Amino acid sequence: MNWLWAIIVGLVLGLIAKAILPGKQRIPLLLTIICGMIGAALGNWGASGLGVRHTHGIDWIRHALQLIGAVVVVALGDRVWAAVRGRRSEG
Repeated sequence: MNWLWAIIVGLVLGLIAKAILPGKQRIPLLLTIICGMIGAALGNWGASGLGVRHTHGIDWIRHALQLIGAVVVVALGDRVWAAVRGRRSEG
């Protein structure tokens, strides 16, 4: 069940990150989910480092860090995807 939640959170964070970023990101849905999952993991890691991973009530800071992580990873994933796809179409 944990993997199902990770996929759902990755999908939601990845799609929100794509909506926040300017322009059109051309990464496929599967890569969006993976980038969202990695961003969530980075956000959890950052929240643990700041000591705010487990707080009373809703962990807004952790969720914000997860979203920031997803935005960064989706932006990087889009650049890598464009570079890889660009190289394939040239050759």
